[in-house]
Amino acid sequence: MPKSIYEDIYKDLKQKIENNTFSYQELLPSENSLIQTYGCSRNTLRRAVGLLVNDGYVQTMQGKGVRNIYQPSEQTAFTIGEIETFKESSARNGQNAYTHVALFTELCINKKQAEITGFAENTIVYYIQRIHYLDDKPLIVNHNYFLKEAVPGLTKEIAGESIYEYLEKELHMTIVNSKRIMTVEKVTEIDEKYLQLNTNDYNCVAVVSSQTYNSDGVMFEYTQSRHRPDYFRFYDNAVRK
Repeated sequence: MPKSIYEDIYKDLKQKIENNTFSYQELLPSENSLIQTYGCSRNTLRRAVGLLVNDGYVQTMQGKGVRNIYQPSEQTAFTIGEIETFKESSARNGQNAYTHVALFTELCINKKQAEITGFAENTIVYYIQRIHYLDDKPLIVNHNYFLKEAVPGLTKEIAGESIYEYLEKELHMTIVNSKRIMTVEKVTEIDEKYLQLNTNDYNCVAVVSSQTYNSDGVMFEYTQSRHRPDYFRFYDNAVRK
């Protein structure tokens, strides 16, 4: 499915805001100037700006223009309303990150796993344990289940870089939506081992469980992300209607 022009403009403006081409509280170029820059219609530009407003990146002010209100987070802040990888989130916040793959294997979903993940019993999946580091601190343990038939050729090396980059650029998969549940759960042995938690200080972790679907309506991934509570932060921009 070809990308819309307004999506490309939105991504370009968003990147310029993140890399400080437009400073915090600075007005973006005028609407007419941006229309000339991108060679687009007024309606197309306004759709792109509307996405930035929804993301909390800019604020439109009648008679004045569009002001940059984006401020990078001191911690890695994931967005609630978007499907964003750890690598993308870290880059957006100007932070150094890397991923360690602790386990990469195949398994056949049993009855208990089917109830948890949403995959049908006896489905073959890749099961991956990954630890995400930020500035050499282990922040997240990911338990990934990827439907094998939907992600052919997935390897441990790919898992250590970016699985979504592989899905989108190599397999040309369109990732559409992700249903998420956020909970607080007791620390497990795996959490203790990889997150270097002092259980005298923390006996719980923040958990984000997600089921993710592609454009064919196939649930190709179930992931449980277990976050250190002192670095857990999910960001949303709420608009009163």
